[in-house]
Amino acid sequence: MAGKYSIGLDFGTNSVRALLVDVKRGRELAMSVWNYAHGDHGVILNSRQPNLARQHPADYLTGIEKTVRGVLRQVGKIRGFSASDVIAIGVDTTGSTPLPVDADGEPLAFNKTLAKDPASMAWLWKDHTSHAEAEEFTASGARLRPQFMAKIGGRYSSEWFWAKILRCARSSPKVFDASCTWVEIADWIPAHLAGNTHPSQLRRGVCAAGHKAFYNPAWGGYGDRDFFNSIDERLVRIWQSLPAKTYNNSQSAGELSPAWAAKLGLPAGITIGIGAFDCHYGAIGAGITSNTLVKIIGTSTCDIMVAPMNRDLPDIPGLCGIVPESVLPEFYGLEAGQSAVGDIFNWFVNGIKPGGDRNGSYAALTAAAQKLRPGESGLLSLDWHNGNRTVLVDQRLTGMTVGLTLHSTPAEIYRSLIESTAFGARAIMDRLEEYGVKVDRVVNCGGIAAKNPLVMQIYADIMGRNVAISRSTQTCALGAAIGAAVAAGTAKGGHANFAAATAAMTGIQKKVFKPLPANVALYNRLNAVYRKLHDAFGINGYTTDVSGVMKELLNIRDEVRK
Repeated sequence: MAGKYSIGLDFGTNSVRALLVDVKRGRELAMSVWNYAHGDHGVILNSRQPNLARQHPADYLTGIEKTVRGVLRQVGKIRGFSASDVIAIGVDTTGSTPLPVDADGEPLAFNKTLAKDPASMAWLWKDHTSHAEAEEFTASGARLRPQFMAKIGGRYSSEWFWAKILRCARSSPKVFDASCTWVEIADWIPAHLAGNTHPSQLRRGVCAAGHKAFYNPAWGGYGDRDFFNSIDERLVRIWQSLPAKTYNNSQSAGELSPAWAAKLGLPAGITIGIGAFDCHYGAIGAGITSNTLVKIIGTSTCDIMVAPMNRDLPDIPGLCGIVPESVLPEFYGLEAGQSAVGDIFNWFVNGIKPGGDRNGSYAALTAAAQKLRPGESGLLSLDWHNGNRTVLVDQRLTGMTVGLTLHSTPAEIYRSLIESTAFGARAIMDRLEEYGVKVDRVVNCGGIAAKNPLVMQIYADIMGRNVAISRSTQTCALGAAIGAAVAAGTAKGGHANFAAATAAMTGIQKKVFKPLPANVALYNRLNAVYRKLHDAFGINGYTTDVSGVMKELLNIRDEVRK
C-alpha cells in the first residue's frame, strides 16, 4: 500500500461523494456517498414557483465530513495505508450554482434573520426563475457587448451566474442588499476547506468565471462597469467585488486548514485544488484529448471538448462558452450540454409510472425497448423537458412526443425518450463540427453510461461514432482528484502535469459501442425529422413546414415493420 493518495469530492444535485485514489496507479480504493439532508432529495423546491431550485450550504459542509471520514474508515484497515499519505483534495460541483455571502465569506443562509429565505441559499444550476433576466442579458449583450456574447455562444442562460443575481436583486432585495459578493460553490467549498473564504482571499476558478460569468482575459476580467450598469445599477456593486485574476485546474486554492484537518483526520497543509464544474473535471477523469467529445451523462448532460490554444478557433453559436484553460492548461475548453437526460427517464419511470412498479420498472422497460427497431414505434420526441441548454439556449422550451396512437406502448415511448436525448446529443456534435471542431470519438461517463448498454448503442447509432465508456464510474470525482494531484506537484508525490496524471490515473472500458450500419441509415432519416421539429419549435420565426411529420413517421414505421 505504500504510495500517495488524493481525494476527489463530487458535489452533485442530490448528494456528495468522496473518492480516494492512488495517485501513481489510478486505483480507486474507496468511495463514500452522503445524501443531502435538506429539501426534496437535497433540493429546496416551491410548489408555487416550479422554476425554483435551491440548496442549503450546510449540506456541503456536512457532506465533506461524512464522506471523507467514510473513505478513510474503509481504507483504515488496509495494511500499510496511512492518512498521512493523502497529499491533496480536489472539488467539483454543479454549476452555475452561485451562493450569496457576507463580508466574511459566510453564506447568508447561516444568518439567523435570513436563514428561512430560499434566496439566501445556493441557487442550484437547475433553478430557472431568472429566465426573463437571462433574456435581458442576451438582448443587452447583443446590442452593447457582442464580443462578450460571442464567447458564450450568443445567448445568456437562466442557469447562469449573473441572471440569478439580478433575479435576487428584484425578487429578494433584502438578501441581495445583505450580500457582499456572490461565489460559485465550486470556489466557495475549496476556500472553506482552506480557511480562506474572505472575499479578498478566495481564489476563483476560470472554469465557472469564463463559462457562466462573462470572465475573459481578453477584456481583463468579468466584463466592465458600464455594461452591468446599463442592465441594473445594483449589479455594479457585485461586479466590483470580483477579482481581475482567476486560476486554472492545475493550481491550488490553498492548503487544508487545521480546523478541517482535525474534523477529517487528515494532515493540515495538504493541497486543496482549484474547484471546477463536475463536467470539466469529469472530462479530465475520462482522459480527454483533442477531437474527443466527453459526455457526462446524469440528470442532465454536459459535453466537453478541448482544442489547443495555438490554433484559431471560431466562436460557435449556442455553446456554453469557449474559455482559455477552463479544462486543461494551454487548451481552450468548449462546453455544451442538455438540460435533462436522466431526469427525463426518471420522470417517465418514477413519475408517470407506466405499467406499474413491475412492468414499468427501468429493467422491464429497457428489456421491452431493446426488442424494438429504430423507427418501429412511429414515435419521435423532443428532449426539452427542462428547456434546451445547447444549441438553442432557451429554458422556456418544453418536451413533446409526436406520433402517439391508441396502440403506443410504454416501452415505445420510453425508447423514443432515449432516442430524443441521443438526437439532442447529435445536434450538439453537428454544431461543433459545423464550426471546424472535429469529433473523432465519443467517451461517455456516469451511471447511465455504465449501467445501460441499450442507451449507449442508441447513442452510437444516432451519433454515428464509436462510443467508449470511461473506466471509472466516478469520473467527476476522479477528475477532481487528478486536478488536486497536479496542483500538489511532484514535490508532494503528485504529478507534474495533466498529461502524466491522466496517463497514470484514467482509462476506458474494453467494450466499445460501434454504430450498426442498418440502424445508422434509419436514424439518419429520423434525425432529419427531429431537426424539422427542433427548428420549427425552437427557432423564433423559423418557417419549417412540419405538416407532413406525422405521416413521415408512419411511413418509416411501416417500412421497418415490413
